[in-house]
Amino acid sequence: MTHSQLKLLVKIADTGSFTRAGQEMNMTQPAVSRAISTLEAELGVTLLIRDRRKGIVLTEVGKRILVLFRDILKGFDKVDQEVAAEKGFEVGLIRIGSFPAASAHFLPKIFRVIGEKYPRVRFELHEGSIDEIKEWLVARTIDVGWIIPPNHEFEAIPLLKENMFLFLREDHPLQSLSSIHVKHLDNEPMIICKGGYETPIYELFERGGARLQAKFVVHNVNTALNMIQEGLGMAIMSNVSLSLSTLPPNVRIRSLEPQPYREISLAVPSIEESSLAVKLFIQTAKDLFSN
Repeated sequence: MTHSQLKLLVKIADTGSFTRAGQEMNMTQPAVSRAISTLEAELGVTLLIRDRRKGIVLTEVGKRILVLFRDILKGFDKVDQEVAAEKGFEVGLIRIGSFPAASAHFLPKIFRVIGEKYPRVRFELHEGSIDEIKEWLVARTIDVGWIIPPNHEFEAIPLLKENMFLFLREDHPLQSLSSIHVKHLDNEPMIICKGGYETPIYELFERGGARLQAKFVVHNVNTALNMIQEGLGMAIMSNVSLSLSTLPPNVRIRSLEPQPYREISLAVPSIEESSLAVKLFIQTAKDLFSN
């Protein structure tokens, strides 16, 4: 097996295409096919199959080997970074998994701080849901990711614990209360905003003995706010710390009892085995945001 064969298989898995993988590695499609056939012959197993509907699909053994290949390629990157560090500068690629709210709040500052001191460090951002980020960590598609507990699979570095509040329209009967108990929300139509809010909300209703009526599930905070503005329900989200800048004029914020909160952590498959660039990313995030 050669370094280029390992890298090629990863590129095919990431792009889902022999052609696009070849373009990224400056190889013709026949050369890509030959390289993969040679690799499969050497290993004695089929790694990829062509499906008319799904395109290029990894076999089960191909999926397992892909994880190993990513680790091997990461090892090459770690060697390059160690050599560069010895010469007095930092290099490397950091593949980051993030949900949209975390991307907006955390990443610009981290990129700026690292970029100013280590301009040769590169970033590759993958945005998705919390479940997708965990899947990417397992598959080694990313090196580090923002997650919301619970977490039993990875090494996690807690960064931020933030309170969550009830967002409701100003003409809602509960709006007159300065603090609202979760039991007041029993069977009230709720708008669930994904991206790290779901687990704390489910736990809040269970802990408070209230029944959750999740009438709508959305992926964007502004979508939730606009739906509240139209009187379609209420939502429980964090305050302005992550993604809320201005509220619609008829939307209000109220405290909840018991006080809900969410914890945000950085997770890696192994801190000890992380590259110098990933460790730099983690330390920068802790310096900027840890509370």
